[in-house]
Order: sequence, then C-alpha cells, then structure tokens
Amino acid sequence: MKSKRRSFANSPFWTVLMTVVCVIYLYPIFMVFMNSLKVETAITTSGAFTLPTADTFAGLSNYANAIGAKGFLVSFGYTAFITVSSVVLILICCSMCAWYITRVNSAASKVMYYLCVFSMVVPFQMVMFTLSSLADKLRLNTPWNICIIYLGFGAGLAVFMFTGFMKTIPVEIEEAAMIDGCNPIQTYFKVVFPILRPTMVSVGILEAMWVWNDYLLPTLVLDIKKYRTISMLIQYFRGSYGRVEMGPMMACIMLTIFPIVVVYLLGQKHIIKGVVAGAVKG
Repeated sequence: MKSKRRSFANSPFWTVLMTVVCVIYLYPIFMVFMNSLKVETAITTSGAFTLPTADTFAGLSNYANAIGAKGFLVSFGYTAFITVSSVVLILICCSMCAWYITRVNSAASKVMYYLCVFSMVVPFQMVMFTLSSLADKLRLNTPWNICIIYLGFGAGLAVFMFTGFMKTIPVEIEEAAMIDGCNPIQTYFKVVFPILRPTMVSVGILEAMWVWNDYLLPTLVLDIKKYRTISMLIQYFRGSYGRVEMGPMMACIMLTIFPIVVVYLLGQKHIIKGVVAGAVKG
C-alpha cells in the first residue's frame, strides 16, 4: 500500500503539474522584476509583458529613486518595527496562553481556547470600523502600539498551533522542574519555552509574513500623514495629475517582497516541522 502511494506521489504527472503551478505563481513576480528594470516610457499596456532591451533598460535607477524618494527607508523602519514587535508579542503571550489552556483543565480554559479558534473565522471587515474608532480612543494608532492590535488578530492561529504542540510535551518534565524548585514562570521559560522552538519558528514566520504584507489594518489605524508602512507607501508613487511612477513603484514592490521571501525560504523547513508537530488530536 505504501509503495503505491509513493509511486503515485512521485509520478511524472504530478511533477509536471506542480511545475506548471509554480511557474504560474512566479510569473507575476518575474514580470514585476522585469518592469522594475525598464525606463518609465517602456512600462505601457503593450510593453509591460516584454523583456527589457538595450533602449528600455534602466539599470538600478528605479531602485535608487524608490529608496531615495517618498521616505522609503522611514517606512521600511516602521514596517520592520511593527513586524518584529508584533511577532515577539504574539509568540510570548500566545505560547503562555496555550500552556495555561493545556495544563489547566477547567471550563474557563476550554472557553478561552474555543474563543481563540473562533476568532480565526471572523472576517476582519466585520470589525474594522469599530476597531479604528477604538484604536483612536485607546491611542493604539501609532507604530509603537499597533502590535497590541496584531496580537488580538494573530492570537487565534498562534494559540491553535501552540496548543496542539503543547499536548505532545510530557507533563513529567514540568513536574520534575517544579520539584527542583522552579516556580511556574521559571518552568515555562527554562523548560517549556526551549521545547517549543519548532512551533515558535513556524508561527513566527507565518505571523511575520502576515504583518509585513498587511495593508488594510495600518491604513485604518495609523495616521497616514505621519506613519506609512511599505504597503501603504507603494500607492503614493504618483506624479502630477494622477500619473503613476511605474518604474519606482515596481522597484518598491520588489524591495518589499525580497526581505519576507528570504525569511520564508530560510525557515521553510521549520514551518513544515511546526505544523506537523502541532497536528495532533486533543
């Protein structure tokens, strides 16, 4: 039976099919990269899908314009800070919440778990207008505080994955630490936290990809005149009379994609390990 499954998975048909799917997904990114190397006049409706030639090749001038104009470096800094602070907050708070849910078998812990799971199916559009008003009242409308909002929206997936992995950790390890004199906080950070590393990496990368690429939440919450993330900055590559600066915009898109793609490629194997480790029956 296993041999049949392996031969089915390794058949040339699926290899060709997955290759075609990968090409389809990578083609838009490739075209954005090609257009980021063209002069402004060559990025038109008819010439957008052609490769750059000697007459249309702009070199790295579009990238230089993208970095030097519109406050790209400032926006990059805001985006990096929001992403790092949000991911760190999600990892620490949600892993501790999952530890409590797993080890404390009570009605309150079960309700807390199901509320976190239920939050994953609530569309953001249902709460976005109320959220923007509440964020202004609580002064969460700055890059330094918006991580609290991301914690609320990212807790569902994080708690779900951490809880699944927590159930595989033997309770005897924590009991031995407590016998040796560790209090609950020491037991968590010295014993449980290191064991969670595979799930920590997978959850961290998934949440980082979401926060880094998010456009709607920062647009609704942040003051766009003071603070702009990279996703918000892209739409401001416009000249007079609404003319779009396509070259620098394409370069800005590539500069936005590159960091998070590198992070994902470096941690891809950890994502698979973390998801598989948390896929247990509770």
